[in-house]
Amino acid sequence: MGNIFAVTNQKGGVGKTTTTVNLAASLAEYGKKVLMIDLDPQGNATTGCGLDKNDINNSSYEVIMAEARAADTIISPEGLGFDVMPTNSDLTAAEVELLEIKLREHRLRIALESTREKYDYILIDCPPSLSMLTVNALVASQGILIPIQCEYYALEGLSSLLRTIERVKQRANPQLEITGLLRTMFDARNNLANQVSRQLINHFRDKVFHSIIPRNVRLAEAPSHGMPVLAYDRGSRGSIAYMALASEFMRREKKANSGLTG
Repeated sequence: MGNIFAVTNQKGGVGKTTTTVNLAASLAEYGKKVLMIDLDPQGNATTGCGLDKNDINNSSYEVIMAEARAADTIISPEGLGFDVMPTNSDLTAAEVELLEIKLREHRLRIALESTREKYDYILIDCPPSLSMLTVNALVASQGILIPIQCEYYALEGLSSLLRTIERVKQRANPQLEITGLLRTMFDARNNLANQVSRQLINHFRDKVFHSIIPRNVRLAEAPSHGMPVLAYDRGSRGSIAYMALASEFMRREKKANSGLTG
């Protein structure tokens, strides 16, 4: 049965969706069965997989509102190598509608119970806010991957996310753990980026992935072509970085599942 991972950061523009799509593609390249769930009403992960979000009948909105089964919304786009639960702007309404529903924090977890066994990994692209949708993702997940850009205010924005994670652990999901923090859009020539990177390592130690995602033109271009960077330019620095991340991610999971630490 596959573990579920929320890819989240309340700060926008940190490479959250880019990471979800490209990690899914890279894990699939290693032969893993992967489902990517778009839980961000903006639908950027959906379009980044080459899907027209305006031409979707069943989406993550119908799943979280229990109007459709997860299996009925999952698409297998040609050439991607992984499955997608897409979304569209309908998901915006879920924020309000969930407030009036019992077990509102558990809707996604319940919906995915019958789907988990089909996959090695399920990755959830969360909205850039600590919303009810994000809480649903955290309650459904076993692990959290936090993309973070090494810039001013990066650590400050992280503190409220960590408090939310702790509350979710205490009240709804004691299994929840931070899988790792991922440094994204990294420019080694930037002194501030290097300084923030050192602060992250000093504070979070082995929770910081060794893999670093660099600033890369091909990586930035790929979503406009509706494909992961691995399909767009396999030899690019961005593609190589996400393949390295996938390898490290799988090693960490193997250790965690075997009960080892470090």
